[in-house]
Amino acid sequence: MKDIAISRRYAKALLLIAKEDGKAETYREELSGLTAFLGAEEALAVAISNPVYAIAGRKNLLAVVVQKLSLSPVISSFVLLLFDKGRFGYLASIDETYQKLVDELNGIAHAHVVSAVELSGEAVEKIKASLSKLTGKDVILNLEKDPGLIGGIVTKIGDLVLDGSVRTQLQTMKESFKRGESV
Repeated sequence: MKDIAISRRYAKALLLIAKEDGKAETYREELSGLTAFLGAEEALAVAISNPVYAIAGRKNLLAVVVQKLSLSPVISSFVLLLFDKGRFGYLASIDETYQKLVDELNGIAHAHVVSAVELSGEAVEKIKASLSKLTGKDVILNLEKDPGLIGGIVTKIGDLVLDGSVRTQLQTMKESFKRGESV
């Protein structure tokens, strides 16, 4: 839980700066790019994070990476601050949180939709329109197929879960029968 709070604190601080200078999207791309680069260059990320190596050397290595990636002064300073504060290991989590905060700022919501079968384009558009109406935001759908649902869909958007799966309906009926209720 502490990790989430730390990531959120730093992501919110970056977003405040982004709101002031109007560069939320620029910072989103740069932070995401740096995170992806370090994810792909695992040995480099380990060298920067490993306390076995001298702090000055690790920081210089990070500064070179930041310079080679041509990051903006704000993101450069932000990343070096994370390093100085011992929070560099949270970079991926901070990036993920920042992405969500920028989406909120732009009125975008992400929904995860699980269906028993592949959904038609028309069904996807109807789901998207319904969720947009429900949330008042543009919705980006992440679709997944799970034949175990038997039929129907399960949608998760933020903390809201809409479960219209046949599996859940059957489970509810089963529980009702166990309690002696009529269906």
